[in-house]
Amino acid sequence: MRENRKQLIQLAIILISFAFLVKLFFIQVIDSKYKEDAMNNAVHKVIVYPYRGVIFDRNNKMLVANTPVFDIMMVPRKVNIGDTAQFLQNFNLSKEDYIKTFLAAKKYSQVKPSVFLPTLGNEDFARIQDKLVNYPGFYVQARSVRNYPYKCLANALGYIGEVSQEKIELLGVNNYRAGDYVGISGIEEKYEPELRGQRGVKYVMVNVKGVEKGSFLEGKFDTLSVAGKDLKATIDIELQQYAELLMQGQIGSIVAIEPKTGEVLAFVSSPSYDPNLLTGKDFSKNYRKLVLDSLKPLFNRPLMAMYPPGSTFKPINYMIALKLGLLDTNQVFPCQRSLVNCHGRHSSANFHTGVQYSCNPYAYFVFKKLMYQGFSTNAFVDTRKSFEVWRENALKFGLAKKLGIDLPNEKNGNLPSVKFYNKYFGENRWAFETIYSLGLGQGEILETPIQLANLACIFANRGYYYTPHLIKSIGEKRMIRKEYVEKHELNINKIYFNSMVEAMEDVVSAGTATMARSTVMSICGKTGTAENPHGKDHSLFFGFAPKDNPTIAIAVVMENAGWGATAAAPLASLVIEKYLRKEIKRSYLEDYIRKGVFFE
Repeated sequence: MRENRKQLIQLAIILISFAFLVKLFFIQVIDSKYKEDAMNNAVHKVIVYPYRGVIFDRNNKMLVANTPVFDIMMVPRKVNIGDTAQFLQNFNLSKEDYIKTFLAAKKYSQVKPSVFLPTLGNEDFARIQDKLVNYPGFYVQARSVRNYPYKCLANALGYIGEVSQEKIELLGVNNYRAGDYVGISGIEEKYEPELRGQRGVKYVMVNVKGVEKGSFLEGKFDTLSVAGKDLKATIDIELQQYAELLMQGQIGSIVAIEPKTGEVLAFVSSPSYDPNLLTGKDFSKNYRKLVLDSLKPLFNRPLMAMYPPGSTFKPINYMIALKLGLLDTNQVFPCQRSLVNCHGRHSSANFHTGVQYSCNPYAYFVFKKLMYQGFSTNAFVDTRKSFEVWRENALKFGLAKKLGIDLPNEKNGNLPSVKFYNKYFGENRWAFETIYSLGLGQGEILETPIQLANLACIFANRGYYYTPHLIKSIGEKRMIRKEYVEKHELNINKIYFNSMVEAMEDVVSAGTATMARSTVMSICGKTGTAENPHGKDHSLFFGFAPKDNPTIAIAVVMENAGWGATAAAPLASLVIEKYLRKEIKRSYLEDYIRKGVFFE
């Protein structure tokens, strides 16, 4: 009996000891909050945020800089306020805001720090700095936010903001934590891995009031932060500013590209906003205003807006017809207005005059040739097979796909397919007469402004393009992503492109775009007027200059501005003049554009 009692006591001691060991293991190894809480009594783990990479324009002018700010951090378990009314007054807070912030921090962690007041500037921080020592559980965390000296290019540069939990899980918990900033749009998002740098850690000794008393163990466990890589953009900021000035009061886009490299010189989405609005403590308030703005300044029109190209699409059809041997540049077609209306004053047109005066019947007949290539005696079958050949060639001009520009949210545009028309009209129930509007750049065709600018590059280069991009080099090694030095050839005889360029020169000198004519430089281009079922037509133009050895290609889209000849074309010529001549001689034209009332 005594032996059994002894064994029971031993078993009880073993079980209790085991329970203590399990609990101790859980506290010390599994659950770190006790260790963190103990450490926080004497040592603060301070995150050292790296300087985010700076962005320069092509001429080394700083586009994006860093400005120091201060976050007030909170450790909920250590918070001891005392006089709540005085606390709220000191920090300029309402009771409701404090409770909301405190509960959110407590939900995240009792012992881990959370942001209490974010991104205070020097003035705001100086106002409360001396008061912090009276409130245990609060301390200062230095970091930096973005600053934009030129107050333009917002839709391309993008902005940064606090990383969400969903983004942390997507990008990796080892890379980001709550309170970190991340690129949310534009270049900031696309080049996030290069720009963000690497966090460091510093351990500091603190007294009971949280006042720093020096580094912990002489910095033995500290790690240095690593600054992000600087980027050199392709943008010419002076050209960008001028282009944005011309688009004030208008809705639309301007994209200018150096054709031989694909480097974007100007990238205008209008209306836009001052990028400084989305920095600092007023980020949320300003963001809400921008989101609710009916003109949608956050909408990146050069990449996301899609328009019928109108007559700017005709040259594509002409080049395909020449390539396939279906068209001769000397061939003449009557300007038969009973088929489709024409705004020119001519009775017939060949290739050159068809382009120069944007003859609609000429475009009609060329597209008819493209749709009846003699594959069959059945008009429906013939159109279907011819359509497939036409579409395959049209896609090579960079249509109906993302070009791959180094910005997020690029749209595809649209080029209808056989499948689409079979579904819409029924198989073998559509032919050229059903879809002839495609020959005029209408119907179901949609292009983005960046695709239109890329088209200008193709004609400027006489048959090739490089993927448009906004970053020229990355970091000290001046690296560039390999996809932006890859040449895309269309494999169309250069002779045909030369014929097109000659005609495009006369479009500006003595054709539909004479308002864009200049006596000091040769501009080649093509106007377009896109029908708009919701109001006044959209005005389009693409072109390049000089004619020989072009250094700038451009596309302009102006919503509800009417004819391409009287709005988009003259505006484009001013941007070209600014880039090539560095000054504007045609002040009368500048006044006309800035007035915003266009002839028709």
